[in-house]
Amino acid sequence: MKNSMTMKGLLLIAGLAMTGVSVAGEPSAEIGEKIYTRAFGRGCGTCHDVQPNPNLFESVNKLSKEELTKVLVEGRNAMPKAMDQIMNLGPVKSAGLTQDQAVDSLIAYLKAGKK
Repeated sequence: MKNSMTMKGLLLIAGLAMTGVSVAGEPSAEIGEKIYTRAFGRGCGTCHDVQPNPNLFESVNKLSKEELTKVLVEGRNAMPKAMDQIMNLGPVKSAGLTQDQAVDSLIAYLKAGKK
């Protein structure tokens, strides 16, 4: 009985992973998209999809994870600090992501490109 329940649990997790649904605490491009579209209530693209501001889909290939995290935590030039806003987003909270995992999710979305 115990082995049967363990196998069912493993199959459920595998099924979720294959469909792109994130398991609690796991970063995903889906959550990254929600971060991109919901930060500050209007989305990162409000500023970053407009010239002369940096295009984040290009910047993600130029900045290290540490550099991007620093910008999100400290802000830069006209960009305000964003990490607190990101960590308070519903999808980030409900997934139980850490700051590091939230950044990984945003990076995964940006590297995948816009849909």
